[in-house]
Amino acid sequence: MFHKNLPPPTDAELQILMVLWKEQPCTVRQVNDRINEKRGTGAKEVGYTTTLKFMQIMLEKGLLSREVNDRVHTYRAVLAEGDVQQTLLEGFVDSTFRGSAKSLVMSALGSSKTSREELEEIKKLIEQLEKK
Repeated sequence: MFHKNLPPPTDAELQILMVLWKEQPCTVRQVNDRINEKRGTGAKEVGYTTTLKFMQIMLEKGLLSREVNDRVHTYRAVLAEGDVQQTLLEGFVDSTFRGSAKSLVMSALGSSKTSREELEEIKKLIEQLEKK
């Protein structure tokens, strides 16, 4: 569960967490390489020392854990991906849609082309929620 006493991750911290959730444990070099791979060609690379500094700060904040074996430092995300996503979503809904999940959903569905399959999944989710 997300710890309410921890500040939500910044955009840069979230990039690091996304790599770790997918591939952990990782070294700083592995995280840095994955971040730069995702940026694509033409984008300015993130330097190793920048990633290292962010990960050290995240370790101090309690967002990461570190293990040292034979001088190799590997990191893991302490928080579960779903917990962080839920906390960020709640903050976004509160700040952008005045706490209204309905407004968020209506905006999301109205601004993009939703496939029949997605609509069916949404209907099933609503039915499941109504049964609770």
